[in-house]
Amino acid sequence: MEALIRELPWFLRGVGVAVEVLSGVMGLGLFLGLGAAVLQVYGPPQVSFLVTALERILRGIPPIVLLLLIFYLPWNLPPLLVAILGLGLCSAAYQSQIFRTAFLSVAAGEIEAARALGMSGPQAIFHVVLPQAVRRALGPWSNELASEIKDTSLAYIVGVVEILRQARYVISYTYGNSLLVFGFCALIYFLLTRLGNSLLFRLERRLWVPGFVDRRGRLPTRR
Repeated sequence: MEALIRELPWFLRGVGVAVEVLSGVMGLGLFLGLGAAVLQVYGPPQVSFLVTALERILRGIPPIVLLLLIFYLPWNLPPLLVAILGLGLCSAAYQSQIFRTAFLSVAAGEIEAARALGMSGPQAIFHVVLPQAVRRALGPWSNELASEIKDTSLAYIVGVVEILRQARYVISYTYGNSLLVFGFCALIYFLLTRLGNSLLFRLERRLWVPGFVDRRGRLPTRR
């Protein structure tokens, strides 16, 4: 325990790097995943087929393999960028399915009503479908956030000094204590996951629309 307390600043630095990786991964995944979902649901058949094929390929490749593929590209990319690109592409594939399902859950008649009011197709998607889809996607999106928090541990493979690599350093400095150090890492990941999910659950309650039910099938109350 004395070693953990003494090395706590290094663990906190690793947490900061992990949060930086997580922010880049979720941001890239959100941007690409949302765009892919729109093209899959509302795009031309040929474009939808190509996007779906790419999404299936990315979902079929383990994140660690994709990280190594990007790491060994003939460009000297910084380790942090490699981690964000590799994990972000994997996340984009999964997020695209989250948003695709959310888009499909919105009744087609709402788009028809928006078009009847004079909106164009993109306007109907942006102003009518997207606000509802985002609310409905927050629950599944929290699962993706929890998954990516844990997947940031893979970034150490390409040289990112995050929580797990800091743990390796601490073990080498203290000549042992592996079980205690990795147990402490497990606690850190658990706390980060709980914090991230709690923030999303609170956001879900804030964005709740009267008349909609929450993920438990109940009418939530604002807090």
